[in-house]
Amino acid sequence: MSETLELALLPFQLPFMQAAFIVTLMIAVPMALLSCLLVLKGWSLMGDAVSHAVLPGVVIAYVAGIPLAIGAFIAGLFCALLTGFIKENSRIKEDTVLGIVFSGMFGLGLVLYVQVESSVHLDHILFGDMLGILPSDLIETGLIALLATLFLVLLRKDLLAHAFDPQHAQAIGLSVRLLHYGQLAVLSLVVVGALKAVGIILSVAMLVAPGAIAFLVTRRFQAMLVTAVAIAVFASLSGIYLSFFLDSAPAPTIVLIMSAIFVAVFVVAQLRNRQTQSSL
Repeated sequence: MSETLELALLPFQLPFMQAAFIVTLMIAVPMALLSCLLVLKGWSLMGDAVSHAVLPGVVIAYVAGIPLAIGAFIAGLFCALLTGFIKENSRIKEDTVLGIVFSGMFGLGLVLYVQVESSVHLDHILFGDMLGILPSDLIETGLIALLATLFLVLLRKDLLAHAFDPQHAQAIGLSVRLLHYGQLAVLSLVVVGALKAVGIILSVAMLVAPGAIAFLVTRRFQAMLVTAVAIAVFASLSGIYLSFFLDSAPAPTIVLIMSAIFVAVFVVAQLRNRQTQSSL
């Protein structure tokens, strides 16, 4: 019995696993909060676009010898601003603009990466390397998570008003443009924070799944925020823990757990709707 318990607690005793737990939990909170706003505003594709758009920024930052986070943030913010500019000055719909911009920048990033002899493996950029997290990465991710969480929590009511009705938000005196670009900046910042942990591609799931699941099970925004954070934390902890015993990559395991939770919640919601309709 003691051997079984010792084996079960082993992942919490290894330094590299402890770092993985910490960095993922730090980034899970702001990503879950942001996912609620992205789902309500219909901006889920924006998270996809920004996460893919950071690749050329990462490569250029590597060549220039500056921190990768700076290049990733500038590239992500550029993608978000470019999308908004094209949408406002053309008849093209936002989802079409997003598809063009993020695929173009992702392609540019891949071309640049091939041309540069990099010590950073592409898999670590795309899928993360949370088991290789350094103390400096923990500090960087912690600061990003703190800033993003403070912005989202302190301005949650203003951001909610802007998500549902920008015209009404402007009428009651809110700075719509500041909220709009502030949210885009925080989105870029959160993607940068998630880069080391879950990578470019899998960060999309972290930006969508918690909010989508919480949207199905709650009716109030405050409850939605709390539920999304709880789901993200649970999926992060359980995903890393299971990956240790399954000998799988932690980030995809986390995403699989989130996907399973979404499917289960969706099925339960459909069954309840049918029971409600049949009782009427």
